[in-house]
Amino acid sequence: MTSGRSPRRVGLIGAGIVAALLVAVLCGLGVWQVQRLQWKTDLIRQVEARLSTPAIPAPAMAAWQGLDGTDDYRRVIVTGQMDQQHEALVKAVTAYGAGFWVMAPLKTDQGWTVWINRGFVPQDRTAASSRSQPQGVVTITGLLRMSQPGGAFLRANDPDADRWYSRDTAALATSRGLDRVAPYFIDADAGSGDELPIGGLTVVRFRNNHLGYALTWFAMALGLAAAATILLRRERHREA
Repeated sequence: MTSGRSPRRVGLIGAGIVAALLVAVLCGLGVWQVQRLQWKTDLIRQVEARLSTPAIPAPAMAAWQGLDGTDDYRRVIVTGQMDQQHEALVKAVTAYGAGFWVMAPLKTDQGWTVWINRGFVPQDRTAASSRSQPQGVVTITGLLRMSQPGGAFLRANDPDADRWYSRDTAALATSRGLDRVAPYFIDADAGSGDELPIGGLTVVRFRNNHLGYALTWFAMALGLAAAATILLRRERHREA
């Protein structure tokens, strides 16, 4: 008479434990996606509410420390003088094709500066003479966007060569010798007529596939649990 568990029985127990752990991991991933779904749904609701509210004054220096991603897409208004001499062109692709965002610093009467994304110009219309040049005091209404440091995917900003792939307000300010610059920029609303640059092209779209991901993880967990149960029962019957 042999004592203890047979190697086959030990293997079945081990396989059962591994299957249970994998099911737990898959369920955990499903729960995480459900949490992400709730977060994304709340984010979309908040952004839609910001887009539908009247413009408020752009945050001044005293409020800069408290700004974060939750302020993105808030409608704001600011008044000042545009500094065309320090404009920068940032690579962009829009419904109009490839080209550039025209970024211009606007100095407020309070002494601080905010970068304005005046809009899009095609890559064959980058000359300053091909776009409007606002003079004197102007009022800009648009969407607040937080700075985009570093660059774009696989493309780092190159300030020395004046090549820009993201709207990095701090780096842009440093390259132009500007100080007291807001940590955000403003995507200007569309102007009137057909003049360049073309404003109002901000794409406000959030991918929300988390429900599909959650269902996939839960389905995998259920399938693995069912398969493991069937196989383990079959092996137990063979031993009996």
